[in-house]
Amino acid sequence: MRRELRWTLDKPIRQFLCAFLDLLFPERCLICNKGPVDSQGICEYCLSSIKYISSPACSKCGIPFNSDAGEDHLCGICLTSKVHFSKARAVGFFEGVLQEAIHQFKYNRKTILAKPLGDFMVNCNRDSIDFKAYDFLVPVPLHPRRLRERGFNQALSLAKRIAKRCGVPVDYLSLKRVRWEKPQINLSRKERERNVRGAFAFYDRGKLSKNRVLLIDDVCTSGATVNECARVLMEAGTRRVDVLTLCRAL
Repeated sequence: MRRELRWTLDKPIRQFLCAFLDLLFPERCLICNKGPVDSQGICEYCLSSIKYISSPACSKCGIPFNSDAGEDHLCGICLTSKVHFSKARAVGFFEGVLQEAIHQFKYNRKTILAKPLGDFMVNCNRDSIDFKAYDFLVPVPLHPRRLRERGFNQALSLAKRIAKRCGVPVDYLSLKRVRWEKPQINLSRKERERNVRGAFAFYDRGKLSKNRVLLIDDVCTSGATVNECARVLMEAGTRRVDVLTLCRAL
């Protein structure tokens, strides 16, 4: 209720009522349901428990290396496979707090998490991604059947938050998911690549032509989905495709 008060009342009244409610009913963390929380609704324990991705990592796909020594360089997959995006980055590992946050966000429909999670994606990647360099943010689309089941596209929700922070417009109409594919959770990397081949199509070819695109999704596992999206975008004439996800699953 406090979040609604912040937007519906005059500032002095809003500040007083929010402070009063904070004393009576301390807010709970949006992830673990404990407190106290920061201005984003996340508690200190959850924030401190996030395992962030850092160098050394692949300079293209962003996958972290096991050793802490050395500089960023291309991984074996990027050296030997066709990668259609220029670079991919993620905030942290798909485990613990971030895994629970995505579970609450996607499957429990706690859409209010789009704000803090989108902010993580911006704040943690300012050194590696120049957000102002992109002409459009493009969320990875859901198949219409999946969209009906879930009720919203989590990638689009994240993209809208990032757009609000960075002033880059979102294009969620040009890239479509046109084929239903089976769940990829138990598939190998090669099987995932075959599974998503032909799953996406591009419409309105004039809009993104010769533009720079930042592709947005919540989790990157093998990279097959974002790579297929990037392939379709590049074949449609997009000048450059980079990828930003909240998590990287290994």
